[in-house]
Amino acid sequence: MTPPAGDGTLSAVSFDLSVWALPSGATPDDVRAAVRRCREGRHGDQYPDPRVVGFYRAITAAYPDRPAGPGTPWEVAPLHAASDHVELNLFATCEDQVLLDIERLAGEHDLMLFDAQDGSVYPPPARVNS
Repeated sequence: MTPPAGDGTLSAVSFDLSVWALPSGATPDDVRAAVRRCREGRHGDQYPDPRVVGFYRAITAAYPDRPAGPGTPWEVAPLHAASDHVELNLFATCEDQVLLDIERLAGEHDLMLFDAQDGSVYPPPARVNS
């Protein structure tokens, strides 16, 4: 995940993911459209989705973001949390276990996972298997 710099050394860059609480039947294009709206600063006025709240509480229980202590996986803290999503900016050098935990918790909370590096969207495992 850490690309080589021009001189052949490794340069650290963040690894950015977000998890999204969209209605049942949402497609990867729906997630990408929601990401665009967020990046444009357009967040709807709505109550926080319980799935997002549950995910945020679980991930920050394992990896606190307020404050982010030594060894934190978060390059940006506190995490950006909105009513329908949580943005996770990780150090490229974070442990693989952090990514596995994010993926597992996204599935447990029925959230779609957006990989900002390549625009991939991963539905929760329950949606894949049904």
